[in-house]
Amino acid sequence: MIMDNFDSPFLYNRPELDVQALKKSIVYKLIFSIGRSPREASQRDWLNATLYAVRDLVTEGWISTARQARADDARRVYYLSMEFLIGRTLSNALIAEDVYSLTKEALSELNVDLEEIIEKEVDPGLGNGGLGRLAACFMDSIATLGLPGMGYGIRYEYGMFRQKIENGQQVERPDAWLEKGAPWEFLRPSKRFYVAFGGNIHFEGKKCIWNPQEEVTALAYDQMIPGYKNDSAATLRLWSAHGGESFNLAEFNRGEHLAAVEARASSKNLSRVLYPDDSTWNGRELRLRQEYFLVSASLQDIIRRHKRTHNSLENLADKVAIHLNDTHPALAIPELMRVLIDEEGFSWQKAWDMTRRIFSYTCHTLMSEALETWPVEMMAKILPRHLQMIFDINDHFLEYVRTYITTDNDFIRRVSLIEEGYQRKVRMGWLSVVGSHKINGVAAIHSDLMVTSTFADFARIYPERFTNVTNGITPRRWLAVANPQLATLFDKYIGTEWRYDLGQIKKLETFVHEKDFKKAVADIKYTNKVKLADYVKRTLGIELNPNALFDVQVKRIHEYKRQMLNVLHIIARYNAMLANPEKDWQPRVFILAGKAASAYYAAKQTIRLINDVASVINNDERLQGRLKVVFIPNYSVSLAQLIIPAADISEQISLAGTEASGTSNMKFALNGALTLGTLDGANVEILENVGEDHIFIFGNTVEQVEQLRRDGYRPFDYYQNDVELRTVVDQIISGQFSPEEPQRYLPLLQGLQYHDYYQAFADFRSYVEAQNVVDEKYKQPDQWIESAIQNMINMGFFSSDRTILDYAKNIWKVEPIKLK
Repeated sequence: MIMDNFDSPFLYNRPELDVQALKKSIVYKLIFSIGRSPREASQRDWLNATLYAVRDLVTEGWISTARQARADDARRVYYLSMEFLIGRTLSNALIAEDVYSLTKEALSELNVDLEEIIEKEVDPGLGNGGLGRLAACFMDSIATLGLPGMGYGIRYEYGMFRQKIENGQQVERPDAWLEKGAPWEFLRPSKRFYVAFGGNIHFEGKKCIWNPQEEVTALAYDQMIPGYKNDSAATLRLWSAHGGESFNLAEFNRGEHLAAVEARASSKNLSRVLYPDDSTWNGRELRLRQEYFLVSASLQDIIRRHKRTHNSLENLADKVAIHLNDTHPALAIPELMRVLIDEEGFSWQKAWDMTRRIFSYTCHTLMSEALETWPVEMMAKILPRHLQMIFDINDHFLEYVRTYITTDNDFIRRVSLIEEGYQRKVRMGWLSVVGSHKINGVAAIHSDLMVTSTFADFARIYPERFTNVTNGITPRRWLAVANPQLATLFDKYIGTEWRYDLGQIKKLETFVHEKDFKKAVADIKYTNKVKLADYVKRTLGIELNPNALFDVQVKRIHEYKRQMLNVLHIIARYNAMLANPEKDWQPRVFILAGKAASAYYAAKQTIRLINDVASVINNDERLQGRLKVVFIPNYSVSLAQLIIPAADISEQISLAGTEASGTSNMKFALNGALTLGTLDGANVEILENVGEDHIFIFGNTVEQVEQLRRDGYRPFDYYQNDVELRTVVDQIISGQFSPEEPQRYLPLLQGLQYHDYYQAFADFRSYVEAQNVVDEKYKQPDQWIESAIQNMINMGFFSSDRTILDYAKNIWKVEPIKLK
């Protein structure tokens, strides 16, 4: 079991809280916090009142956790991430506090339906995809394990964007998630820090002086992350940008009203939007400013907290661990160096030794092009002192390489933190590696490839720094909240310990062949499919058959995730069904969802193609409803909680060697979907855990992918030699799915014919054959449900609690707080 040999906070028994007391609390909040009488209250009013009441239940444990951490003088971890996809708060908090049934009953007596008001809660768009959801799972596990940890992010006024589909195309709308209020958070007016930008630097002797040109105020908002039934909670601190004293009263009095607030409005842009379009220079500048805004405010807060306890930074590295979630917060490395040297008077070498002991870094990619770089020219303008510090770090690092590793100029050029060329760039991935004592990949295959490809040179220099920590998901959110019927079934058979120790789920192995258990699992899956079908009918007007196989691919739209391969197969299946109408075809529903970056043309065209194909297939009466295609707009955490429990097949079809890990693959498997995937990311470890009889693996391996590239991959040969593939491609190119604009997809498909970097054509035949195997297995419901159960009960390893224990023991060196 994952909790073995690790002291965790005791599970507590809440003092008796009855329905009447909770009712009174909710009504009190409704009247005195919301300002509504029960007769006038809307569902949103009841939602907010309930959130306030439940927040009160969490707050005492939250405060006592922080107090105990200070009393213990515990070493703490600070998790820096540009994204936190925390999802809806109420349902998760009710389960963590063990008051779900109590709240449901209390609200029922007030003639309010808990499930209905939960649907009214806004889903904060503080992330883009897996990276942000992983960070949220980690905060949940930090709280549940009682670790002294805190998250830092940005309180974006507008989330990623609200995706609408108009005429088959993605249209981005502002995601104003704060419009309805955010009752769960606490504003911290006293926690404000000034973040500087621009200006110039000069030297007085060896001392570097930064004269910034502008300042922005970072204001803190705290979110409580409750631990599961342990009277503990962690803090997620989000920074909002304010103009501070930038209102110009003199200009306002002269009648220059807009000019008077221009600086303030410009300052607020820093926390206005998650991931501004970085296809322009101005967009890139804003992104760089956002990243520094996060790390500057967070480090000021960390140092303030440390000094409050110790009055010195001499022991900072003994008491503080800072983790970089991807390269976005990598500026924290030169920022800490700047603070220690320029403000605290430490020597350069001592500051560097401390910095490397404090920082650790998670790499989330294998694609070097996905590792951030910043133009030297841009950084010189916005962060001149930090650029100078990075140059100093680079000089120190390269001197070490020349002295102890090699004098080979080509090697030195490759590892330099500054990429030379037409436009000199700072390599943030390289900076993260050099400035951290540990660098981890997020799945076994990813970590292996990381040290043999992306960071091979650095693994030669610092072999001891690289390690693996396979990702995980929280069973509270992704089973107890997302699939309550299944969670209740598990409680009935093995008790509730699996909720905080997912390894306990293995106990269900005893019941794999038990008829009643299998029937219950199958019935729950069917109920979840009906629920999703109702949602699709209500929102999209498309009728789905819950008895059909639900084949699901939900993730960010990107060429390496290969939604296009999925589409090619859907069209091939469509053609085959029309050519053989009498065949006993397994009814299928293909469900896709995900957002494309606003400037990512190929991804947005892929969404349009999916919708064009869906329009043709869904309206073709010859299919007799046996094939449907649905693209569900505006994918989010709350939509994932609806879709994932309903899936029969989980599509994890990225090209081998491109997906670092994935976590949706774990969520699907835990909810009883069978994976159809390549040997990529965590699929490899899922295969090892569930067994080859309960997963569908296809496609080239990493080695075969690389061999194909070395031999000179020619996608046009695959197009010519595979009749089924050629037919599908020709149909798309000829405009069969876009008759009003026949050449709509010509550039997209020609890109595949002649380039196909992610080898969709090479894996097409293997993929189609695997899909045929899926059909045959699904026609044997008893075998299928046993495989679904095998997926569920072998997911114990993929708990984020296990992941965080790995981080705590091997990287952060932090231990649980002893709650008193």
